[in-house]
Amino acid sequence: MPGPYEHAALPAYKGKYVTGAYEILRFRITGYSEADCRSPVVCRNPRRYTVAGVDRDSKGRILGDGVIFGLYGLEANAVRILLGEGETDKAPSVLGHKINSFGSSVLGRDDQVALVHTSDYLLKIKTGTLSLEEQLVLEVPFSPALRDAAWLCAGGSTLAGRLALERGIALHLGGGFHHAFPDHGEGFCLINDVAIALRALQREGTVRRAAVVDLDVHHGNGTAAVFQGDADVFTFSMHQQRNYPAWKPPSDLDIGLEDGTGDAEYLALLETHLPELLDKHRPALVFYLAGADPYRFDQLGGLGLSLEGLRRRDELVFERTRGAGGGGAAVAVCLAGGYALRTDDTIEIHCNTVRTAREALARRA
Repeated sequence: MPGPYEHAALPAYKGKYVTGAYEILRFRITGYSEADCRSPVVCRNPRRYTVAGVDRDSKGRILGDGVIFGLYGLEANAVRILLGEGETDKAPSVLGHKINSFGSSVLGRDDQVALVHTSDYLLKIKTGTLSLEEQLVLEVPFSPALRDAAWLCAGGSTLAGRLALERGIALHLGGGFHHAFPDHGEGFCLINDVAIALRALQREGTVRRAAVVDLDVHHGNGTAAVFQGDADVFTFSMHQQRNYPAWKPPSDLDIGLEDGTGDAEYLALLETHLPELLDKHRPALVFYLAGADPYRFDQLGGLGLSLEGLRRRDELVFERTRGAGGGGAAVAVCLAGGYALRTDDTIEIHCNTVRTAREALARRA
C-alpha cells in the first residue's frame, strides 16, 4: 500500500516526489480537493525538488516536509494594495470573489488556446487523456480543475494585456506558465498563458510588436519555442543557467546566470540589456514575468537576490519600459514562480511587485 508520497506505479522513483501543492493553493477557488494535493508526481531534478505534503496549520496554511508551496495571504493583500486600501494579516478569498465576479468573460476561449497549442494536445486536455508519462513531465496531477484553472489564467493574462494597452500597466495575480510547449506541458505549466494572450491580442489587431521579459529563475523554454522565428515577438529570459529545464531552446536573448548571482551583478546585467532590447525591438506591449524565485532563499532556485534586490528589479523594468522607443511600452505583469523557505517571503516579494506597479502607474498618469 503506497504511502502519501509514494505511487504504486512508480516504485523506481521512491523518495523523489513533489506534489502540486503550490499550484493547488493558487487555484483553490476552482475546487481542488486535498486528495488531489496528495497525488504525487515524479520530479526530474531531485536536487532542486524535495517532498512536499499538504498538512495544514491552524490558519489553514499548507505545510510541507521540506518544501512549502503557497501564496496564502497574497491575494488579499495584493488586491487591497491595488485598490489603495491598507494591508491585512487576514487572508479571505478576496481574489476568488474578484475573479468569479467577471464570470465566463475572463475564461480563455478554446479558439484562443488553439492559437498556440496543437489540436492533438488540446484534445487530450479536454478529454482528460494525458498519459502517465505526460503527467510526469507536467509535474502536477491532471484534473478537470487544473484544466479550468489554466483556461482562467489564459483569460486573465489576455485581459491583463488588453488593460495594459489601455492604461499603461496591468497586473495579473497569477499566470506566467512559461514551460508549456505547443504540444505538451512541463514544469507545473499545462498551457502557456502568456503566449496565448499575445496571439489572441495580435489576432484581434490590438497589438503587433511585443516582448516577453522573463525574470523567473527558470528559463522560459516553452515561450522561447512558441515564438522562435517570430520577428514581431522578442523573447528575453534571464535565469539561472544550471537549473531546470535541462533543455533550453534559445530565446531571442538569453542570459544564463551563475549560481549565487547577487543583486549588484543581476541588476547591472538587466540595466545593460533591457533598455537595449526595448530600443531595438520597440514593442508596444511587454509581458513581464516577475518571478519571486530568484530570491536567495528560494527552494527551487539558486540565485542570490535579496528582497530589496527583487523590488529594485521590478522598479527597473517599469522605469525602462516607460521610456522605451520614445513613447513607452505598456506592461502586463504575471507573477510566475516563487517557492521561498518562508511562505511570507514569497508573499512579500509578490506584494512588492504589486506596490511597485501601482507606484509606476501613478508616475505614468
